[in-house]
Amino acid sequence: MACCDDPTEPKKLDRRELIRLQEQYGELVRDLLTEDPERVILKLLNGTSPYLTELAALNAHHASARLKAIELLDHNSAAVLRQIVDKQAGSEFAAAAQARLAQLQL
Repeated sequence: MACCDDPTEPKKLDRRELIRLQEQYGELVRDLLTEDPERVILKLLNGTSPYLTELAALNAHHASARLKAIELLDHNSAAVLRQIVDKQAGSEFAAAAQARLAQLQL
Protein backbone atom coordinates (compact mmCIF):
# COMPACT_ATOMS: atom_id res chain seq x y z
CA MET A 1 0.00 0.00 0.00
CA ALA A 2 1.36 3.33 -1.02
CA CYS A 3 0.36 6.30 1.07
CA CYS A 4 1.89 9.01 -1.04
CA ASP A 5 2.81 9.89 -4.60
CA ASP A 6 6.24 8.72 -5.64
CA PRO A 7 8.25 11.87 -6.54
CA THR A 8 10.52 9.84 -8.83
CA GLU A 9 7.61 8.92 -11.11
CA PRO A 10 6.84 11.36 -13.92
CA LYS A 11 3.53 13.15 -13.54
CA LYS A 12 0.83 11.76 -15.74
CA LEU A 13 -1.14 14.13 -17.92
CA ASP A 14 -4.87 13.99 -17.39
CA ARG A 15 -6.55 12.55 -20.48
CA ARG A 16 -8.99 15.47 -20.67
CA GLU A 17 -6.10 17.94 -20.60
CA LEU A 18 -4.33 16.02 -23.36
CA ILE A 19 -7.45 16.09 -25.53
CA ARG A 20 -7.88 19.82 -24.89
CA LEU A 21 -4.27 20.51 -25.89
CA GLN A 22 -4.59 18.41 -29.04
CA GLU A 23 -7.75 20.29 -30.04
CA GLN A 24 -6.07 23.63 -29.34
CA TYR A 25 -3.07 22.65 -31.48
CA GLY A 26 -5.35 21.45 -34.28
CA GLU A 27 -7.29 24.70 -34.25
CA LEU A 28 -4.08 26.72 -34.38
CA VAL A 29 -2.76 24.73 -37.36
CA ARG A 30 -6.12 25.06 -39.11
CA ASP A 31 -6.15 28.82 -38.56
CA LEU A 32 -2.58 29.20 -39.82
CA LEU A 33 -3.38 27.22 -42.97
CA THR A 34 -6.78 28.72 -43.76
CA GLU A 35 -6.59 32.31 -42.51
CA ASP A 36 -4.14 35.14 -42.85
CA PRO A 37 -1.17 34.07 -40.68
CA GLU A 38 -0.50 37.69 -39.75
CA ARG A 39 -3.99 38.03 -38.27
CA VAL A 40 -3.59 34.76 -36.38
CA ILE A 41 -0.29 35.97 -34.91
CA LEU A 42 -1.82 39.30 -33.88
CA LYS A 43 -4.65 37.43 -32.16
CA LEU A 44 -2.22 35.14 -30.34
CA LEU A 45 -0.11 38.05 -29.09
CA ASN A 46 -2.85 39.13 -26.69
CA GLY A 47 -2.54 35.94 -24.65
CA THR A 48 1.17 35.21 -24.73
CA SER A 49 3.66 35.26 -21.90
CA PRO A 50 5.83 38.35 -21.35
CA TYR A 51 8.84 36.43 -22.71
CA LEU A 52 7.09 35.63 -26.00
CA THR A 53 5.81 39.20 -26.28
CA GLU A 54 9.36 40.50 -25.86
CA LEU A 55 10.59 38.01 -28.43
CA ALA A 56 7.92 39.16 -30.90
CA ALA A 57 8.84 42.81 -30.26
CA LEU A 58 12.44 42.02 -31.13
CA ASN A 59 12.10 39.53 -33.98
CA ALA A 60 8.59 39.05 -35.37
CA HIS A 61 8.50 38.70 -39.14
CA HIS A 62 5.42 40.88 -39.66
CA ALA A 63 5.85 44.57 -38.86
CA SER A 64 2.31 44.75 -37.48
CA ALA A 65 3.09 41.94 -35.02
CA ARG A 66 6.26 43.68 -33.84
CA LEU A 67 4.42 46.98 -33.36
CA LYS A 68 1.57 45.27 -31.47
CA ALA A 69 4.09 43.44 -29.26
CA ILE A 70 5.88 46.72 -28.49
CA GLU A 71 2.52 48.22 -27.54
CA LEU A 72 1.85 45.33 -25.14
CA LEU A 73 5.17 45.55 -23.26
CA ASP A 74 5.09 46.88 -19.70
CA HIS A 75 7.51 48.26 -17.07
CA ASN A 76 9.22 44.90 -16.69
CA SER A 77 10.23 45.01 -20.36
CA ALA A 78 11.81 48.46 -20.35
CA ALA A 79 15.23 46.96 -21.13
CA VAL A 80 13.84 45.34 -24.28
CA LEU A 81 12.27 48.63 -25.34
CA ARG A 82 15.60 50.42 -24.83
CA GLN A 83 17.35 47.70 -26.82
CA ILE A 84 14.98 48.29 -29.74
CA VAL A 85 15.57 52.04 -29.55
CA ASP A 86 19.36 51.59 -29.47
CA LYS A 87 19.78 48.87 -32.08
CA GLN A 88 17.17 50.07 -34.59
CA ALA A 89 17.50 53.84 -34.33
CA GLY A 90 15.51 55.67 -36.97
CA SER A 91 13.12 52.79 -37.64
CA GLU A 92 9.39 52.74 -37.01
CA PHE A 93 10.07 50.13 -34.32
CA ALA A 94 12.45 52.46 -32.47
CA ALA A 95 9.87 55.24 -32.64
CA ALA A 96 7.16 52.92 -31.28
CA ALA A 97 9.47 51.68 -28.51
CA GLN A 98 10.41 55.25 -27.57
CA ALA A 99 6.73 56.22 -27.43
CA ARG A 100 5.94 53.18 -25.27
CA LEU A 101 8.80 54.05 -22.90
CA ALA A 102 7.39 57.57 -22.59
CA GLN A 103 3.93 56.15 -21.79
CA LEU A 104 5.35 53.85 -19.13
CA GLN A 105 7.12 56.72 -17.38
CA LEU A 106 3.81 58.46 -16.67
